[in-house]
Amino acid sequence: MEKKVIIIGGGVAGLSAGIYGQLNAYDTEILEMHSLPGGQCTAWKRKDYTFDYCIHWLVGSSHGAFHDIWKETGALNGSTDIVNPETYVTIRLPEGGDFIIYSDVDRWEKYLLEMAPEDRKAIGRMCEDMRKMSTIQPFDKPSFKRNIFDYASMLGKSGPAMKLFMKYKKMSIDEYFTGLDFRTQVMKDRMGVISTAMADFSAIAFLFTLVWFSQKNAGYPLGGSMPFTLRMLDRYKSLGGTFTPKAKVEKIICRGRKAVGVRLTDGTIKYADYVVGACDLHALMYDMLDGQFVSQEIRRAFKEWPLFTPIVQVSFGIDTPVESKYHTYQVLAPGEKMGSTTLKTGYGISNYNHDPQITPEGKCVMKLIFDSPFEIWEGMREEEYQREKEWIKEDAIQKLEEMYPGVKGHIEVVDVATPLTDIKFTGVHKGAFEGFLPTSRNMMKTLSHKLKGLDNFYLTGQWLFPGGGLPPSAQSGKWLFQWITKKDRKIFKVA
Repeated sequence: MEKKVIIIGGGVAGLSAGIYGQLNAYDTEILEMHSLPGGQCTAWKRKDYTFDYCIHWLVGSSHGAFHDIWKETGALNGSTDIVNPETYVTIRLPEGGDFIIYSDVDRWEKYLLEMAPEDRKAIGRMCEDMRKMSTIQPFDKPSFKRNIFDYASMLGKSGPAMKLFMKYKKMSIDEYFTGLDFRTQVMKDRMGVISTAMADFSAIAFLFTLVWFSQKNAGYPLGGSMPFTLRMLDRYKSLGGTFTPKAKVEKIICRGRKAVGVRLTDGTIKYADYVVGACDLHALMYDMLDGQFVSQEIRRAFKEWPLFTPIVQVSFGIDTPVESKYHTYQVLAPGEKMGSTTLKTGYGISNYNHDPQITPEGKCVMKLIFDSPFEIWEGMREEEYQREKEWIKEDAIQKLEEMYPGVKGHIEVVDVATPLTDIKFTGVHKGAFEGFLPTSRNMMKTLSHKLKGLDNFYLTGQWLFPGGGLPPSAQSGKWLFQWITKKDRKIFKVA
């Protein structure tokens, strides 16, 4: 008989787990608290405008282990058009003017050398480090399935990158820039801009940033997040999987040291041979399991690892085309206010005129995003919340008008999504949309998919990997069923 698997959460990790479960003859059911799949990878409609919340670029858009997963899960298919942007981001400086980070390392190096030829040595070293990082070959199988030949092959292909890993694995981005010893003030200022915007990020995370872009392996799938997750849902259902929306899990049912099912908030009880947690890690451990099986590593992670600061997204539907020289701007505005939030670095503005599937003909979709600490929102009363959203709306419109004079009179729709919006629809802990921030202290660490003392229960999703994001979420779902099939003495299949 097929074994029954209940998967809590219908985001990318849950959908991936469900697909690979179905491919390997398990009877899976995904329980999703929202009415739609996707979790953080979502979008919504306002009139004829689509406001996307997630995908700006996708690692694995053209090749490699992650690309294989996107193809296997149906997230990408032969009809998915990919756009490879010319720039990663353009930073609008407080004194005026732009600092461009090109998607291609060679082009960015040339741009930097024209700006500061006296820093040729430091610029060359930084860009060469990025090129060496491109040799990395991520494993396409979990650790328990690797042998000595897998590691030897990886080291042979990724030797230069592995040396950098060992050298910089405990170094912050700020320490990395200091070590490069830039001589000119312009380069010190520009690199200072990056380190401020990526505060506490690991040097390794920074060096990876442009690698995927340069390889044209971090493109943007036209249509954005919602078609992406709906393709995964279609793949899942076509394999016989059951997707149950508006099904919020309240408790995981345990008998002794074994998970046997779940209880929903409406009292419904569902039993299974395996239970998979593909939702918020904090809610799983401290609410659904009542804190009974919290491992030392998970307890330490929540105590010592910083979380991503939650965001506010203000989306605009504009009744006329708005041209942008660059698709994404990061406007430096430290100390300025957006509602009650004092901006630490600034805010981002994106124009979706490159995506006709999102932007109605003859119109424009834009969005403004800024970090907003959870403490501002925690415990906020409804009237205060509505006033705050209105305040943010007015401030955001003013910021957009400063960037694009005359646009204010053409704004047809404004939508404000806050950290509380994210928590309402996904249950994410403190609005930390990508879980644990990747720092020099945790970049090389992961959390186990198993809990000591609880059998037949597994974890999957972005909370297991500092930095989070879609690729590790999907990969964790695949790797999980490689483990389960091994446990059940079955041959793992991807088709």
